[in-house]
Amino acid sequence: MKEVIAIIRSNKITATKEALDNIGFPGMTAAAVLGRGKQKGIAGEVSFSINPELLEKGKNAGMKYVPKRMISLVVNDDDVEEVVKTIIKVNQTGQTGDGKIFVCPIENVVRVRTRESGKKAIM
Repeated sequence: MKEVIAIIRSNKITATKEALDNIGFPGMTAAAVLGRGKQKGIAGEVSFSINPELLEKGKNAGMKYVPKRMISLVVNDDDVEEVVKTIIKVNQTGQTGDGKIFVCPIENVVRVRTRESGKKAIM
């Protein structure tokens, strides 16, 4: 099993959720997060207006943090490629700030209600 963690643009969360649901992965955890990559933030990523003079003045300064969405889902090893491709298809714009996808090994999963573990717990 693998955990697929994706950091994506805030405005792409609904489309990503729908695309994953359409390929058979309706379950996920989602959270609003703040962060930035090596680009040091993108002014166009925020939903409030920024004075053009400040934008020009601080053109190379960057932002402290950029609001993003983080989604996480645990999938069988055989499904990782399909899930990653789907996330990329929805989120890739070719612009800085498209996000990152991390694939991490999962040792075990236990469903609290039934105590099922392993693959049974994620189905």
